[in-house]
Amino acid sequence: MLQMRPGCECCDRDLPPDSADARICSFECTFCSDCSNRSLAGTCPNCGGELLPRPTRSAAKLQKYPGSTTRVFKPEGCAAAT
Repeated sequence: MLQMRPGCECCDRDLPPDSADARICSFECTFCSDCSNRSLAGTCPNCGGELLPRPTRSAAKLQKYPGSTTRVFKPEGCAAAT
């Protein structure tokens, strides 16, 4: 089950579980669409994987399986993977 992390690792923007702006890689590193498109060129800076839109979870399932409350944030920002 996806963790549904609550924020962008680069800019710390809030990304609630129903956000259409969340992007994730196969390791569930989480970024907003702005950072993904502008700064990272669609590539995860942690693993080099592709960043894709994160699926949403229905409200009923969120009640039973809520999104994570653990934030991952890099105050120094993110640089594209090389």
